[in-house]
Amino acid sequence: MSPFGTGALGRVVRSGVSRRRVQTVVIALATMLAVASAVVSGSLMVAGAAPFDHAFDEQRGAHITAQFDPAGVSAERLARTGRLDGVTASAGPFPSTAFRPVDATGFPLPTLALVGRAGPGGDVDRVELKSGRWADGSGEIVLDSSFERPGVGIGSVLRASDAANAPALRIVGFALSAGETADAWVTPAQVDVVASQGHHPVTHQMLYRFDSADTGRQILAHRAELVSATGSGALLGTRSWLDTRRAANQGAAATVPFVTAFGVLGITMSVIIVSSVVSGAVGTGLRRIGVLKAIGFTPREVVRAHMAQAMVPACVGIVAGVGLGNLLAVPLLAETEAVYGAVSLSVAWWVDVAVPAAALLVVGLAALVPALRAGRLRTVEALAVGRAPRTGRGRWAHRALGRLPLPLPVSHGLATPFTHPVRALATLLAVAFGTAAVTFAVGLTSSLSAVGTSQDPEGRAAVTVTTFRPNAVAPPPPPPGVGGGAGPSPVSGGTSTPERADPAKVRAAVESQPGLASYYGKLRAEVVVAGAPGSVRADLYEGDARDGGYELLSGHWITGEGQVVVPTRFLERTGTEVGDTVRVSYGKEHAGLKIVGESFDTSGDRLRIHADMADFPSAEPSTFLVEVRSGVSADDFARRLASVVRPLGGDATTVPPAERKGVILVMSAVAVLLTLMLVAVAGLGVLNSVVLDTRERVHDLGVCKAIGMTPRQTVGLVLASVAVIGGLGGLAGVPAGYVLHRLVMPVMARAVGTAVPSSVLDVYGPARLLLLGLGGVVLAVLGALVPAGWAAGTRTATALRTE
Repeated sequence: MSPFGTGALGRVVRSGVSRRRVQTVVIALATMLAVASAVVSGSLMVAGAAPFDHAFDEQRGAHITAQFDPAGVSAERLARTGRLDGVTASAGPFPSTAFRPVDATGFPLPTLALVGRAGPGGDVDRVELKSGRWADGSGEIVLDSSFERPGVGIGSVLRASDAANAPALRIVGFALSAGETADAWVTPAQVDVVASQGHHPVTHQMLYRFDSADTGRQILAHRAELVSATGSGALLGTRSWLDTRRAANQGAAATVPFVTAFGVLGITMSVIIVSSVVSGAVGTGLRRIGVLKAIGFTPREVVRAHMAQAMVPACVGIVAGVGLGNLLAVPLLAETEAVYGAVSLSVAWWVDVAVPAAALLVVGLAALVPALRAGRLRTVEALAVGRAPRTGRGRWAHRALGRLPLPLPVSHGLATPFTHPVRALATLLAVAFGTAAVTFAVGLTSSLSAVGTSQDPEGRAAVTVTTFRPNAVAPPPPPPGVGGGAGPSPVSGGTSTPERADPAKVRAAVESQPGLASYYGKLRAEVVVAGAPGSVRADLYEGDARDGGYELLSGHWITGEGQVVVPTRFLERTGTEVGDTVRVSYGKEHAGLKIVGESFDTSGDRLRIHADMADFPSAEPSTFLVEVRSGVSADDFARRLASVVRPLGGDATTVPPAERKGVILVMSAVAVLLTLMLVAVAGLGVLNSVVLDTRERVHDLGVCKAIGMTPRQTVGLVLASVAVIGGLGGLAGVPAGYVLHRLVMPVMARAVGTAVPSSVLDVYGPARLLLLGLGGVVLAVLGALVPAGWAAGTRTATALRTE
């Protein structure tokens, strides 16, 4: 054992850490930000990969939701199916039916799956009440939490149908079923009352959990057992939890590719900066290394000392980074929970363990190479060279740049990076990665904004005209699947609904207004498409609807009758392609429509189509979207039109329909947060490099000041030393960020079942790319401002005495 045991080595480490305060702080902060970004990224990846799984496990969701014909199998026989081999738990039978309620304004909601249950609990599908209470009496209903919005809240009244004598159902609560076993719940006795008003029969619902249900083959095998146990024809249909899971995780899966990209950038930058800091410590501490060896320190102890000088601040940064990452992840996870409807999400414990462990390994490896270099240095060479750079290194650059017509401080600063090319390369890489992160984030947020715009064509209209008028309780924007409504009728209890305007009169009022440029009518309806499961949402258009068209991936927008535009998931699920013909039924009307275009649609798992209203003669528009002529005020136009249509029962406004952009907001917030962290890390890398260069050349700066260099020229010299590095870093980082954006966006789109149109992908213009490239220079200059100010403020005598 060396005579200088642990105590001497510890004193060397403590001395090095305290003496190199800037490098110590840089390592700690860089590691902290890298670890914090990794914790945030990892937490979102874990939560985003399976928000459905959290809620499903918490609620003991049903692996199979089965519907049976009461005429084909008795309730007692169904109850016995809960004892079949492989069934670990069951619930039911519950009476169920489908109905289409009408809200207080007379506006019909989508067709809902209604189930009669005495309470939310049970062995399977423990429904989670989000607000209110469970329905425990006649005339009460609990809705799925996705329907909660202004105008549809606790205490609101729905009618079971659009019939005049339809029973009233008062909303007493909102709940969430992770397995989506129903859209609404009432008492078992209420189901028969509701079914008597509609056209859908009452069926029996059974919920099952199995000991093995992780694959489609296992689900099919269990379904076959149910068929065998209940007899032929009794089982009307089943829904697998795998289908529900796939649909629920589509939106969350889109976050995984880009947070992974940010995580990789952060880890890479931390490796570069830690390596640069330790390498700089070796380069500036050659004389100290020589002294340590001269007094008896072995090469291994020198390596350990330099490793420890990097690991001590890194450990501090790692601990702080874990805390900061958890703190930053909490609001983002809360937003993710609200968007996806999962149970309470938190940072997974193993993320808080794995990220620090990986960070320690990365920092250790990054510090090992320069530390080994320190251990291999010969004692005499280290004592002789000291802190001075190698003789002749970079002189050719000084001579070449000195011939340029530039001020001497500027040319001297431009040549400085060539004195330490490895350090300059590390700084360049830090700037390049920081610029790449900014470029990628700008492209990502721009693409997400383009997605939001493309999915809200109604919001692009100058004026929105409706055939209904909100009163004290504003009706919500038409939810998915809303169709043209029947006329108003009284709600049980004596409350009347507002009159609905005649679409023909509203259309005439729109056409009569001066300043009108163009308009089209629109109706959201539910249709049935042959070959597509369940009901399909249809957007039906009247007139020239090119202004309200969705972005297309192939084909063209509808131009007349007999045409339909469908999203990618429709083509995949129905096995059709552009050019095929599908049969669409709207009420009692049927039409064969040719698929002429494939639309870009990120609205979710439910299918949606776009067709011409003329294909269904009974359909009438519920909304008119208006464009005004150039120079005409949209507000004035809307006020004039509102004064005409309000007496008819309609309304006109410049306020666009509300849009739900929760997922986009989460992604944008995460992108901005992680980008700021990476830019901060890049700035610290520049700061460290400039501090090392400035301290090494402080004697030269003193000589320059002695012969007349002003503080302003000193600042110019230091900033010039990083300007070229910033420019080169920008030139390298912008293409890297551009390529990363082109790689990640299609992966995100595929996660939600679509492709990317050019309008979403091509978001970089020449001017934007140029500004992003100049951002590398700005980043480098900002990182160098503090040491430049220190160099300018150093007294000449002090600088001349420094060796």
